[in-house]
Amino acid sequence: MTQRRPMVAGNWKMNGDAKLAKALFVEFNTTLSGHSPEVVLCPPATYLESVKHEFEQSALSFKQSVIKLGAQSVSEHDVGAYTGEISASMLKDLGCQYVIIGHSERRSLYGETSHTIAEKFAAAKKQNLTPILCIGESSSEREANKTFKVIGDELNTIIERNGINAFDNAVIAYEPLWAIGSGNSATPEQAQEVHAFIRKRLLEVSPLVGENIRILYGGSVTPSNAADLFAQPDVDGGLIGGVSLKPTDFLSLCTIAMSV
Repeated sequence: MTQRRPMVAGNWKMNGDAKLAKALFVEFNTTLSGHSPEVVLCPPATYLESVKHEFEQSALSFKQSVIKLGAQSVSEHDVGAYTGEISASMLKDLGCQYVIIGHSERRSLYGETSHTIAEKFAAAKKQNLTPILCIGESSSEREANKTFKVIGDELNTIIERNGINAFDNAVIAYEPLWAIGSGNSATPEQAQEVHAFIRKRLLEVSPLVGENIRILYGGSVTPSNAADLFAQPDVDGGLIGGVSLKPTDFLSLCTIAMSV
């Protein structure tokens, strides 16, 4: 069985500043090592350069496998008259290695459809950016026992547009919409059930992809519940929102991810 390296990705959303980047690396310098999980920082686009600068100035700069830079979204277009958008090639030029795609807030607030998300996934792969694909169900969908159908359909749209091998260098984040920002996380058993379904779905199409892909949990993860969540066999770390803005707590999650 493949030993998947844990990942902890911090999604700042529309929060943070250059001071936060500096504070994080003060913590990183004393805490992280080559045996840490893979850490991905996803600040607003305006602070990608600040985070990159702090990394280059830090004691961790020689450990390229420890901290990676990620963006929160990407355009599905390569170039053109798309005011305010950022292309995958631009993110690559800034030093990004990851990009979050299909976050529930992008779907609900900005009308991103499964088709759009599949196109963004393709744009990221074209520039060798690793997509962190977010999928998940609403509270009403869960209550109607549609969780697996919703998630299966979201996976199918990506596979139909990009092929199963596109997941060979990708990450999936299961984020139940009813848990995000609510303070009420899914139980470890609920998370494991859905993660196991996602892995099984991919294993059916490609055993290699299904076994190797990392599946993160996102939705009100804190230092108090992370150990139980990360200990589940198909949970490979977390996509972290609010706690990623708290350097000490975020580093606690990184430590927990390697200890379970």
